[in-house]
Amino acid sequence: MKVSYHGHSVVKVQNEGKTILIDPFISGNELCDLKVEDQKPDVILLTHGHNDHVGDTVQIAKANDALVVAPFELANYMGSKGLNAHPMHIGGKHEFDFGTVKFTQAFHGSSFEEEDGTIVYTGMPAGILLTIAGKTIYHVGDTGLFSDLKLIGDLNDIDLAFVPIGDNFTMGPEDAKLAVDWIQAKQVVPVHYDTFPVIKQDPEKFVNSLSSSVGKVMSPGDELNL
Repeated sequence: MKVSYHGHSVVKVQNEGKTILIDPFISGNELCDLKVEDQKPDVILLTHGHNDHVGDTVQIAKANDALVVAPFELANYMGSKGLNAHPMHIGGKHEFDFGTVKFTQAFHGSSFEEEDGTIVYTGMPAGILLTIAGKTIYHVGDTGLFSDLKLIGDLNDIDLAFVPIGDNFTMGPEDAKLAVDWIQAKQVVPVHYDTFPVIKQDPEKFVNSLSSSVGKVMSPGDELNL
């Protein structure tokens, strides 16, 4: 299985001919190395409805007839745009042909701003536990620190976690460091930083601050094998 990072919170997972995109914020994301027109995912997973996470979902999904999996209200909103959307919610899991998805808590907001400025409520934000071929990837989503991260770590054998460190909108490095201890993932990649001035961080400093050697800084376009 190949996993790659593409700036902000964009993650791509490729396994046995299936491609999964998580939070495909490509257009308007200066850190992203991808081009919208080149993306051919089978599935798009969304953590919440903010524009910097929904990103180019509608265009990409329509072009590829991709399945969109998201929290209930966000999935319904994507369905109203003509997409094939599968609604889920926090605590629920579902086995798809590409793997198993389970949504977890995340403490954040979730709304989408239309081009005319209209704000659409898109339900609760979430994290995503994605299990494929016996490997579990935890995309923590946008969240502050909360104690049930320890429970999530205790209940799941997490191979790779994507953890926000940007501060201001999510956990900062200090809280993320504690989250990493609780999640107990075998590898941890910091995300959701540097995209905007207010979330500028030093990912190497964060990784070096961790109590174990699980941290790995991935630049946009970097990939690893699970």
